[in-house]
Amino acid sequence: MDYNKYFYGEYGGQFVAETLIPVLDELEESFFKYKDNTDFNEELDYLLKNYAGRPTPVYFARRLSEKYKVKIYLKREDLLHTGAHKINNTLGQALLAKYMGKRRIIAETGAGQHGVATATVCALLGIDCTVYMGSLDAERQKINVERMKMLGAKVKVVDFGSKTLKDAVSAALKDWVTNVDTTHYLIGSAVGPYPFPEIVAHFQSVIGKEAREYFIDEIGKLPDVVVACVGGGSNAIGIFRGFINDEQVRLIGVEAGGLSDKIGEHASSLNFGKKGVFQGCLSKVLQTENGQIATVHSVSAGLDYPGVGPEHAYLCDTGRAEYYPIKDKDAVDGFFELTRLEGILPALESSHAIGFVIKHSKDFLGKTVLINLSGRGDKDLHIIEDYVRGL
Repeated sequence: MDYNKYFYGEYGGQFVAETLIPVLDELEESFFKYKDNTDFNEELDYLLKNYAGRPTPVYFARRLSEKYKVKIYLKREDLLHTGAHKINNTLGQALLAKYMGKRRIIAETGAGQHGVATATVCALLGIDCTVYMGSLDAERQKINVERMKMLGAKVKVVDFGSKTLKDAVSAALKDWVTNVDTTHYLIGSAVGPYPFPEIVAHFQSVIGKEAREYFIDEIGKLPDVVVACVGGGSNAIGIFRGFINDEQVRLIGVEAGGLSDKIGEHASSLNFGKKGVFQGCLSKVLQTENGQIATVHSVSAGLDYPGVGPEHAYLCDTGRAEYYPIKDKDAVDGFFELTRLEGILPALESSHAIGFVIKHSKDFLGKTVLINLSGRGDKDLHIIEDYVRGL
């Protein structure tokens, strides 16, 4: 793959205020110093195993497979402590911040899972924590807001713009510019200025490594297809990294198709976005006709974002990965199918990937398909209820 410093092909870079360049340089230097450091990795591996609950299993969804005549396997990130893949990254970055001597961590969150995971590891490591969250998302995810507060985090609700994830990111960046000496910005997805996309991909790549080892050791061959939902793209890049050099394995990312293909009614940056600079990097961004950042919609708060990680933009352009949108209805259908056939409640984010495989099951007949089940659906139950009631 054509990866080099700062960029994935033509995507990535550092499009930030000059005051942030020294702190990004410090972060890059520290990341490459510690990512292969024995002491750092021994501490991280201990926490991933004994605190977070890794490795997570790969589960053969028998009843779902029998109904759709596709061999469907699930990478069970929903079984991790805090209920989603987010803790892989928050443990890694919080530990990195500790090694760097940072006394405070800030984060942004949409669905609340990254905020909860950040608050959790800050409580564990004794680091001051502030989480920014759009007011619309805070209303949709009240339980996660309370969880963050109980864990000792300060939750700052953002009441400008679309009042969603992109505005939470903007508020967190403003905070970081003001407090760079003491504060680490723990970005939750594979977005933002370099080296953040690489840092997040590195800490999430444990998903793909474990999955690949499982298929080699237990099945004797690699899956035919790997599918994951894509918002910013951390869970997807985490599982894709395990198979990216295996050209025979199809990589499919599923975006939030929302209500329609009309701008403002979906969050499908790779299918409908244009090249643009957004929140620190060059990627594919949903824009209005005059180049402003477009409003977006998804039934899932975690996919409600107008941009995407630069590595996904690169994989899309080169054709190594394919990206397709799925409507809200298909995602909700996926939620109910997995819940009622396998007794597993998936997050609405993950439900997009499940819904895609179900809707296009005829294209996968007889194939082995691995879906990254990135989180559990407890947080989404009232959203599902409102959706079913037509609200």
